[in-house]
Amino acid sequence: MEIAHITNSFAISLWFADGTNYPGQDNIRARQDRLHEALAETYAAMGPEVSMLLEYKLYEPSFYTMDVPDWGTSLLQCLALGEKAKVLVDTGHHALATNIEFLVAMLLRAGKLGGFHFNSRFYGDDDLMVGAADPYQLFRIMFEIVDVDAVTPEGGVAFMLDQCHNIEPKVQAEIRSVLNVQEATAKALLVDREELATLQRAGDVLGANALFQDAFFTDVRPMLAEMRTEMGLDPDPIAAYRRSGYQQKIETERVGGTAAGWGA
Repeated sequence: MEIAHITNSFAISLWFADGTNYPGQDNIRARQDRLHEALAETYAAMGPEVSMLLEYKLYEPSFYTMDVPDWGTSLLQCLALGEKAKVLVDTGHHALATNIEFLVAMLLRAGKLGGFHFNSRFYGDDDLMVGAADPYQLFRIMFEIVDVDAVTPEGGVAFMLDQCHNIEPKVQAEIRSVLNVQEATAKALLVDREELATLQRAGDVLGANALFQDAFFTDVRPMLAEMRTEMGLDPDPIAAYRRSGYQQKIETERVGGTAAGWGA
């Protein structure tokens, strides 16, 4: 917390790689008590300008129990701490059948959605570019954010990327991820929420779903390119990065250096 205050951080993002591998290894309830004690001490030291974002993870590195395995456990801890403690949703940290936009809606309803670690996965915690595996899911998540007008900075939701790029150029992959989130957000903003509510009240299942689908399948890339141009930015950020020569510069400078890795 001393570091957070020095750096004027608005939030601390916490994830605990703790848990157990075997039944009987430790007392599950006592572990939650110890976790709460540590979180409460940190919470008390935060000051009024900082929020606590508590992340969860279904498994890894612990495989029998993780101390914070899901959004419910995170929410319970946050509720016991106070209003400045909120849940951090990593989109790759769920069982395969989890409806992520549902839990996002529930956290928004409770005022307990603190932020996102955006990434994408096919099987486990793959940490791929967000939207790579299921762009429709990303759109559905962003619709829930847009639906309560929480997409602006005043909405209090922190949007972050948490990804691991192993084979693709890292900077370009980060840019691609930002573009994917922007496109999903723009599509979510296209949904006529008033018309959607009318269709929902009328029980028009197909009409409501068609309205949703029409927004998702709309190509918003020309509109976003025009918006960037109006802002004095390059309409194609990836092409601009490639023209900059920065990738070639860092590759040349790092010849003969030590490769980064898990032990770096």
